[in-house]
Amino acid sequence: MSDVPGGDGSGGCGSGGGSGSQALHVRGVVLPDGEHRDLYLVDGWISAEPVPAATTVAEGWIVPGLVDAHCHVGLGPDGAVDRRETERQAVADRDAGTLLARDCGSPVDTRWIDNCADLPRLIRAGRHLAAPKRYIRGLGIEVEPATLPDAAAEQARRGDGWVKLVGDWIDRDRGDLAPCWPADALAAAVERAHAAGARVTVHTFGELALPDLLAAGVDCLEHGTGLNAELIAEMVRRGTALVPTLINIDNFPGIAAGAGRFPAYAEHLRRLHASSRNNVRAAYDAGVPIYAGTDAGGSLPHGLIAAEVLALAGAGLPAADALGAASWRAREWLGLSPGLDPGSPADLVVYAADPRANLSVLKDPQRIVLRGRVVR
Repeated sequence: MSDVPGGDGSGGCGSGGGSGSQALHVRGVVLPDGEHRDLYLVDGWISAEPVPAATTVAEGWIVPGLVDAHCHVGLGPDGAVDRRETERQAVADRDAGTLLARDCGSPVDTRWIDNCADLPRLIRAGRHLAAPKRYIRGLGIEVEPATLPDAAAEQARRGDGWVKLVGDWIDRDRGDLAPCWPADALAAAVERAHAAGARVTVHTFGELALPDLLAAGVDCLEHGTGLNAELIAEMVRRGTALVPTLINIDNFPGIAAGAGRFPAYAEHLRRLHASSRNNVRAAYDAGVPIYAGTDAGGSLPHGLIAAEVLALAGAGLPAADALGAASWRAREWLGLSPGLDPGSPADLVVYAADPRANLSVLKDPQRIVLRGRVVR
């Protein structure tokens, strides 16, 4: 029984986890409502009734399990990693409080994680769909525009309700970022994915690809550093979400420093980085749904969700909304119960102080409970 694609898992694979059959008790201020409550955890769920014999395991400020809405489990700096490293990545996320991750493209099969009760829940977007020679080698599936719709339908069948497209990348002939797909191919691919019951999310750094992506009806932009006021207004009109991955965007100056062969591209990245925080604040102010994602895997290690929440707050989101972007709002967006009400999954993180008053406490969870099991 589970309300998340992929199942609820059974057995333990990571380094944490106690018995899932013992009733547990957690006491404290439950976010987002801020009420002081006693939670009883039975068989992986929040119980509607008190359990007098339950073991008290934590007291403090209680937050629904954190969410990394953009990461890559099974991907390392040199490409695909083995099962042992994949598990280490999942444990690093879990120990940082991330109990749900949207895997935005991975070159390895991670379905075995669904059978690990002490590893985070994963919602997968299948493999990246990329234009030939227009993305990181070995990471995505390279397809021609004519076959993009069929490829999107196939990844919709393989994923957990999401398809990932690479919307733009450096064009070496041009020496700068450029769109990867013609508008008609994008529209057809999004239509096929939606017909298969999947939402479409898109990697995009620059400005030029965005009008066609939004017109095609994509559901989410990853990074979105090329946004402007007009495009933000279109996102609001369409309900398009944004996952800014700010801690990954902070790599842009370093990438630019190593792009000596492509000076226009390097300067473009510097401009995009310089405006990234202002764009996020403008999107927030306009009403764009924003969620926290680290882009872990590849250049960034796993376990950095607290840093991304702090970055969102640094961009101008109020602390409670920055936290909600990595917890209750993100859980609801991805199809889970947003809060910790009776009948909800017993996935929660307990902190010694109110994270809304000081988001830095997110770096030091006092207790982590996943599927009703104490895992840290």
